[in-house]
Order: sequence, then structure tokens, then C-alpha cells
Amino acid sequence: MDTQPLYTVKADLFRALAHPARIQVLEVLAVEPDRTVLVPRLLEATGAEPSALSQHLAVLKRAGVVESQRSGNAVRYRLTEPLVAELLVVARAFLLRRLAAHDDASRLDVVRRLPTLPGATARGVLDAAEADLPDKVRTTVTEESR
Repeated sequence: MDTQPLYTVKADLFRALAHPARIQVLEVLAVEPDRTVLVPRLLEATGAEPSALSQHLAVLKRAGVVESQRSGNAVRYRLTEPLVAELLVVARAFLLRRLAAHDDASRLDVVRRLPTLPGATARGVLDAAEADLPDKVRTTVTEESR
């Protein structure tokens, strides 16, 4: 069975995600209550120049991760699939474990201050990740995130 095309599609997805500004855009979209966000809000959240943000959004759109809707001059973006938010949660859980393994307290503190990513599945993923942390780290993370 030739699985190469599937791995190519996955690699293309990860390439589309491979920039801090794009991850930040996706997290903003994931945490917004109605899950649609106007471009000015994305500019504010990322601090990117309009032309740079436009390029990042185009990459995410080509990858099928976001979609846009124009209404007059206003353009709204949203995630195409709730699973994208779950992917971000898994990535954050991975980051949390890596930082804990390297005893990187200052960065752990930064992760704790990030906006909570929504969803029951998301909470479950993060709870499971935190449950595997060393006791001294898990206690601090659990107390501060609740």
C-alpha cells in the first residue's frame, strides 16, 4: 500500500502551520466565542503588518485550515474544522510536557497565561498531559489553570 501521498498531505499541513504568526492566528480563531474574527482583530493579536498577515492567511486558506467571508469591506476568518482547535490543544500539551521535562519554569508560566483553548476534548487532552507531569509542576499548573 502506497502511503506516501498521505504523508505528503500531512507534511503540507504542518508546513502551513510552521510559523508563529499562523499558530497565533489559529489560536485567536479557536478562542473567539463565535469562532469568526475580523482582520483588524487578527492584526491586533499578532502585531503583524497587514501585508504579512495577508500572506499568512493565504497560506492557511490554501491548506484548507481557515476560510474567509467578505461582507463589504470587512473580511472575517474562521477555522474550517473544529479539529484544528484540538490539534492546537495537543500541540500545547506537547509544549507543556517538553517545558516541564526541561524544568523551564519561566516558559511554563508563559504557557499558563495563554488563553484557554475551548472544548471538552481540549480540556481532556490538557488534563491528561498535566496528569503525567512531575508532582511539583502538575500541582502548580492545575491550581493556576482552574
